[in-house]
Amino acid sequence: MLLSQTAPAPPLIDAPDALTDFIGELATVERAAVDTEADSLHCYFEKLCLVQVSIAGRDVLIDPLAGVPLDSLFSEFSKKKLVLHGADFDIRMLRRAGQIDFGEIFDTQIAARLTGSSQFSLAALIAEHFGVQLAKHSQKANWAQRPLSEKMAEYAANDTRFLLTLADKLEERLRKMERFDWFLQSCERAVALAQTTRARDIENAWRITGSADLQGRAAALLRSLWNWREEEARTLDRPAFHIFRNEELIEAARRFDLGSTVGAQHLRGLRRKRFFEAAERALQLDEAGWPQPIRKLRIRPTPNEERLFR
Repeated sequence: MLLSQTAPAPPLIDAPDALTDFIGELATVERAAVDTEADSLHCYFEKLCLVQVSIAGRDVLIDPLAGVPLDSLFSEFSKKKLVLHGADFDIRMLRRAGQIDFGEIFDTQIAARLTGSSQFSLAALIAEHFGVQLAKHSQKANWAQRPLSEKMAEYAANDTRFLLTLADKLEERLRKMERFDWFLQSCERAVALAQTTRARDIENAWRITGSADLQGRAAALLRSLWNWREEEARTLDRPAFHIFRNEELIEAARRFDLGSTVGAQHLRGLRRKRFFEAAERALQLDEAGWPQPIRKLRIRPTPNEERLFR
């Protein structure tokens, strides 16, 4: 029988003295469970918004947005065996915030895979090993908002609250299966990969899911519309999908290429104008990239918008 997790949320550390006191506690243990939260679902320029840490008998939430220096925390992290679940994202976020060195990493997601678990999410593993059903209400929350709601704080704390015991259970199973050395090697590779800086492939970033079905001018349209969306998202510091979803970009490129009407009803004012201008630029190029006679788009501007297209 699955039980709901009702443990109270830990306090939010947002002052230097409180962080110093916790680092003193952290210094006395050999390992710590760590997780992070960012605002990638709400901003174009994502940032580290929360660091959750659990040590034996203690769960804390640390607020990077409060301006508290994290150098001492990161220095202590580098000396510890850190237990994380799906460590890739967390390592990248910590590196971006200033965590340079990492010691031994125990990734419970990798461990679960190597033990043959059929489900690898943290919620599924906690349900399997502890009989606790975690709430999912804050999965898409804006972690940059302050103050954190009680539900958000509880959700965040649960991401590390079970990790140390879960790691013990998985390690025991891995050793019985004689796969622990394999697991350690897998974690080392994952950490090395997570610490590499991924250069964004600007030339091919526009090739989103579904783009392979577009050829020639339709592909050129998609690329132009994708670039328009990126510029809008950067300017507003909003996720690109808040501006125009991928499937909408694909459909718009296809309809523009066929000469069909593209409504884009949710776009307004100058943003709508720039959207159609991006399509116009692509339609003036042939497949080799040479200018063609201007092809007028079939759009239906409202009376108030007509002045934008004159």
